[in-house]
Amino acid sequence: MRCSCKECGTYMIQAESDRLGCACPDCGYRCNDCLGTDTVVSRERIRELAFDPRFDPENLASSFEQNGDEE
Repeated sequence: MRCSCKECGTYMIQAESDRLGCACPDCGYRCNDCLGTDTVVSRERIRELAFDPRFDPENLASSFEQNGDEE
């Protein structure tokens, strides 16, 4: 995602460093607002989610069917 700087309005660029986010090329302001929750999910945690029953295709399908009945 591309953002404008909250400080000066300049188009920000993604910063590639050990601190994820965007950096303003004009004033140096940095943020990670476009990353969402200010958290990073590790690769190991993403792999673990593959076995989470909440993401099982059958469970997902049934949750949509339940939500459709309520409308």
